Amino acid sequence: MTTDRNWPVWKLALLLYLFATGAVAINLFMLGLLSQSIGLTALSPRASIALALPLGVPAAWAAGRWVRHLLDEAAAD
Repeated sequence: MTTDRNWPVWKLALLLYLFATGAVAINLFMLGLLSQSIGLTALSPRASIALALPLGVPAAWAAGRWVRHLLDEAAAD
C-alpha cells in the first residue's frame, strides 16, 4: 500500500511549521538567557518569536524530510 506517497516533503513541512517555529522560538529565548552569562542582553519573548518566524521555515523543512524518511523506512519493512 503506497498511500503515504500523498505526503510529499513540502506538505509535511507545511503541517509541521507551527511546531518547528515554536521549538525555534523556545531555543532562541533560552540562548538569549544563556547569553547573559557573557554580558549580552537577553532576547525578549517577542523578539524570539519574531526571529523564529523566518527561521522556522528551514526547521520545518528539515522536520518534513525526517518524517518523510521515517514513512519511507516504515513502508520498506
